Amino acid sequence: MDVQRKLEILADAAKYDASCASSGTEMRDSSDGKGLGSTAPGMGICHSYAPDGRCISLLKVLLTNACNYDCLYCVNRSSSNVPRARFTIEEVVKLTLDFYRRNYIEGLFLSSGIIRSADYTMEQVVRVARSLREEHHFRGYIHLKTIPEADDALITEAGKYADRLSINIEVPEERSLARLAPEKDVRAIRRTMGRLRLKLEEAKPDEKAKTRPSRFAPAGQSTQMIIGADAADDQTILATSANLYGAYRLKRVYYSAFSPIPDASRALPLAPPPLMREHRLYQADWLMRFYGFEAGEIVEGSGWLPLDIDPKLAWALRHRDRFPLDVARASREELLRVPGFGRKAVDRIIETRRLASIRSADLGRLHIPKQKALPFIILSDHRPSPALLDAANLAQRFKPKAAQLRFDF
Repeated sequence: MDVQRKLEILADAAKYDASCASSGTEMRDSSDGKGLGSTAPGMGICHSYAPDGRCISLLKVLLTNACNYDCLYCVNRSSSNVPRARFTIEEVVKLTLDFYRRNYIEGLFLSSGIIRSADYTMEQVVRVARSLREEHHFRGYIHLKTIPEADDALITEAGKYADRLSINIEVPEERSLARLAPEKDVRAIRRTMGRLRLKLEEAKPDEKAKTRPSRFAPAGQSTQMIIGADAADDQTILATSANLYGAYRLKRVYYSAFSPIPDASRALPLAPPPLMREHRLYQADWLMRFYGFEAGEIVEGSGWLPLDIDPKLAWALRHRDRFPLDVARASREELLRVPGFGRKAVDRIIETRRLASIRSADLGRLHIPKQKALPFIILSDHRPSPALLDAANLAQRFKPKAAQLRFDF
């Protein structure tokens, strides 16, 4: 099989993994003439966006889509009737370098099916990264998928070469993983996450120490959960994410809406969940990480996030007694809970109010959607009318048209 055909199969097989953003690593470049590639912004590659806003592109492939495991939700499971392919180490290295030189990519995201054993597969993945770094002096971004059952020495070596490591938790509940992926062990996954956290903490620079710690995955670790392959509700998913962030200091939890796969198992749903559900989970995740919300307060009652309004607005409507909020006196924590107020907008408000009172006309300059924010705030020239304070009226006012809920992304 030629490399072009392998690339078609193995790039398509990798598309189900969402956790391949490129951010948070150290800045490196090859301006000194001693290497190839860069993790610095401004490379002119405009295919996707990293969480920090940079436009990035990665070569995203599997080393092989052959796999010993029979995870029911995976198109590459051992019982699946799909074409199989396998790259050699040299082929992945050459593809990465060739694509970089053509300005197609700025890095590599590499995963693999499990072949022979976890150790053998992890060793093959590490060899790709080692060759790029040591033989070709590649300084671009490298994200490697970690295999939980692999030997600790191999995971340590992976962190030496990779910018980010990730282990997929797969589904939010242990019982679902046992049913859908019987060869996988959630305890082994969490043990490896714990080992990665310790290694990441050991690699943090200490200003007082005279020696610099060994490099280990400076962009941290991440994971992915498949949404809609089991019956877990949004409250369960967010509680699992909160636990992962707290226990293992993950950089990101990615949510991937289950997509029906060829030759699917009867144990799986026949239809995918609404893509809007995935979108709402990302919004809720953002609230937990950057806006001071607890998982338990984002989803209340039914256990499901509403699809028709965003979770921050839904929370504000449930807690109408906390509003309207006086923008001139409210704390930063209170301002972050106002619908339409982003983190940067809150910082601008705090800076502006030190010098002058804020009027409704200033909201546009502060990049705040006026119609969304005004029912929840008091300004020097604005106080919401009684009609605006009614939660039922507000809920109806903010609900989008049906056509706005149908989108793909």
